[in-house]
Amino acid sequence: MATTKRTTKKQAAVEAVPVAEERVEIRPAAEAEVKVEAKRKILFVASEAAPFIATGGLAEVVGSLSKALAKRGSYDVRVILPLYQDIRKEYRKEFRFIGNIFVPLSWRNQYCGIFEYVKDNVTFYFVDNEYYFKRPGCYGYYDDGERFAFFCRSVMEILGFIGFYPDVLHCHDWQAALAALYLKTIYCYRPEYQFIRAVFTIHNIEYQGKYSLDILEDLFGISYRYQNLVEFDRCINLMKGAIECCERFSTVSPTYAQEIKDPYYSHGLDSIIRRNEFKLCGILNGIDPDYYDPRTDKALFANYSADDLSAKAVCKEELQRMLNLPVKPDTPIVAIISRLVSHKGLDLVKEVIEQALRQDMQFVLLGTGDSVYENYFADLARRYPGKVVSVISFNSDLSRKIYSGADIFLMPSKSEPCGLSQMIASRYGTIAIVRETGGLRDSISPYGAGGNGFTFHDYNAYDMLYVINEALGVYRNKEEWTALVKKAMTTDFSWSKSADSYVGLYESVLK
Repeated sequence: MATTKRTTKKQAAVEAVPVAEERVEIRPAAEAEVKVEAKRKILFVASEAAPFIATGGLAEVVGSLSKALAKRGSYDVRVILPLYQDIRKEYRKEFRFIGNIFVPLSWRNQYCGIFEYVKDNVTFYFVDNEYYFKRPGCYGYYDDGERFAFFCRSVMEILGFIGFYPDVLHCHDWQAALAALYLKTIYCYRPEYQFIRAVFTIHNIEYQGKYSLDILEDLFGISYRYQNLVEFDRCINLMKGAIECCERFSTVSPTYAQEIKDPYYSHGLDSIIRRNEFKLCGILNGIDPDYYDPRTDKALFANYSADDLSAKAVCKEELQRMLNLPVKPDTPIVAIISRLVSHKGLDLVKEVIEQALRQDMQFVLLGTGDSVYENYFADLARRYPGKVVSVISFNSDLSRKIYSGADIFLMPSKSEPCGLSQMIASRYGTIAIVRETGGLRDSISPYGAGGNGFTFHDYNAYDMLYVINEALGVYRNKEEWTALVKKAMTTDFSWSKSADSYVGLYESVLK
């Protein structure tokens, strides 16, 4: 492997902290000041980011974390994304075209347009290629492997064009995993790339980027001499390759970092996780407290705060009217907003929800997913008119109205890397009931121990039912419930603490 002996600006940046501390007294004050003010450079590589395009929590994390880091003033934070057809038009019309290059990918040489947009002190770059990205949605195409290989190879090629070589290349999930592989294989011989450190974040280990080994060179442009980096279980596994190549990798909650060492949660990668455990850490996601703010949210029927909860009752009343439920201020509304898939714990809900409905409560569900759950909850609403409403849809506006109008939010996931819904519900004063897994365990603590919600440990329907009944019992004591609502609303779910942890992670790879 080729190396270089000359001292580059990149090398100086990596060593800046100790050198500046040792020489600050013998150098001119102005020069020392320049050293202190030099910004670390962070480049996020991701397949989606809020507010431009989002299919889940990944977009929330990339959008909010980059904003929180840039706000500190000591980091030059940039994000690179594909230019999808579905990117919101109000932003797209503001993008600035800064040029184009051609990207080599195995035997291909593909056009790559580059657009730029600055928001909240974060510079966003968008990779344009209509063949790959002018399609509805982000994922689910037969050639996703080729699409994101092009995207990751474009990231490497764009750095020279924009004159930005980051200190840390932070790649998110399997769609960005190849950027870490390319950095440590094809581009490791180029001097300007040699001091870039790679960090990889697993948002959901279930999706790993698996492909046949036959296409390693032809599709991904990676030589077979690097096959050992990506080969796992007799196929290409892009997530495994990123874990092997990065300096550090993380998950989106501390508990999930421990869980993925276990075969029950790892979807087969537990041996790779344990082998690289020395590089692993877990950092809990946050939410944007300005975006999710019941004091200013325009989607709500009325605005309120932890200091004045009176308008939350208005939100509840109007939600009941909107959904054709009887307007009963003292009847608790239990809500679920979720993708309707098995690992969200909906089999537990199916098993005991009708027992729970024998009590004075109303049940509201919003979501889409597997037909077995869509059909079940639609039928449940037909059988329990006036008590159950099932909206089989994705509706962001309605979700805000439910977060604010409901009393209890149910999230009994079998596995949950982090989860944001329980934090959003708490922010709006709707008390979360969660199973103690992943980020749910790290963000919601049990009421009986002075916490901000209700929890149960085992994946058992009757344990969940017991906790639902416990929550309904506390609800009837208005003084206790009001205190619990205020505690949930004032829990710090912001990115401030999480951003501190990411700063520590970045500094650890740069020392």
